[in-house]
Amino acid sequence: MELTLIILGCTFTLFSFLPFLKVPWWWVRVFDFPRLHIAIILTTVLLAYSLKYARWSLPEIAMLALWAIAILNQVRYIFNFTPLAKVEALRSEKEKPTNTFTMMIANVRMVNKKHKKFMKLVLKEHPDILVMNEPNEAWHESVRHEFDKRYPYSIKKPLENTYGMMLFSRLKLSNSEIRFLVEDEIPSFYTVVELESGDKFDLYTVHPQPPRLMKDTETREAELLLVAKMVKKTRIPSVVAGDLNDVAWSRTTKLFKQISGLLDPRVGRGFFNTYNAHIPLFRYPLDHVFYDPAFRLLRLRRLDKFGSDHFPISITLNYEPQRKDEQDVPVAKPEDHEEANELIQEGLEKGEELNQEKRNGQ
Repeated sequence: MELTLIILGCTFTLFSFLPFLKVPWWWVRVFDFPRLHIAIILTTVLLAYSLKYARWSLPEIAMLALWAIAILNQVRYIFNFTPLAKVEALRSEKEKPTNTFTMMIANVRMVNKKHKKFMKLVLKEHPDILVMNEPNEAWHESVRHEFDKRYPYSIKKPLENTYGMMLFSRLKLSNSEIRFLVEDEIPSFYTVVELESGDKFDLYTVHPQPPRLMKDTETREAELLLVAKMVKKTRIPSVVAGDLNDVAWSRTTKLFKQISGLLDPRVGRGFFNTYNAHIPLFRYPLDHVFYDPAFRLLRLRRLDKFGSDHFPISITLNYEPQRKDEQDVPVAKPEDHEEANELIQEGLEKGEELNQEKRNGQ
């Protein structure tokens, strides 16, 4: 048992420090996700070994100190997503906010057949904007009759590769585009949303590839950071939403916020884990909404599951541009811009390589 604890402690310490490597290798980037789990396991191992086997020799003290540092390393990443941290995105103080909208984001899971259950949830929530990730043509056929009646504006790109996307809106959309920023088969949306007041904002919806077996993350990083740069250049406020296939505390997400200057409403409030809906012990915040400081938060919720492996989320914002300077905006340093440019270039090169392979395979 003593040897088992030593092996576990050293292994999970390695898992804690691996993400320090700034590389897109899938077997490194995957350890960005389970920081809470690694911290809990390491703490358990540290306590068990200290109470039962520790003889407090210098080598043992060094080993246990390293384990403790690994635990603190994990905690420093996830701390901001607990109620103990300072809130980043401020709530609206208006008693009767009048310039609001509600957006619902849901990865429906392409193979999920519970279309009616999802539709029932949407009709119950009645969001002003609905973003669907992973719909294929079967999903499109199931929801279009009901949703087209209720939402006069839409952008649709159902696909059979789990990267389809559809957006339905009660609010007016203009200048809508379906973009393929990095890979030919992975779309993202851009549109201008007009609030009932006439105020407008840019909306970007994304769903890049996740790190998985033999699939590195160059294209994910490039897509997210390209969107961040677009946000920074626009003249009107922006909102970015979707299944980013990245956790809220990763280096890429932090870099995205610094480049874009957008806020994360989960900071200081909670994890709002959305994946995996089927496995309670292994859940991560993969579905995100980032927004300009011109908006104030009214409500953020994780909704009921409906058969997908993701929980949907709902957010209600109020447009209050006159108070935007009261919010602390993430700021990028020169080295952050340099890192972002390098990641974008690497991702675009990898994306073109993948695109060429697919074209040659056809």
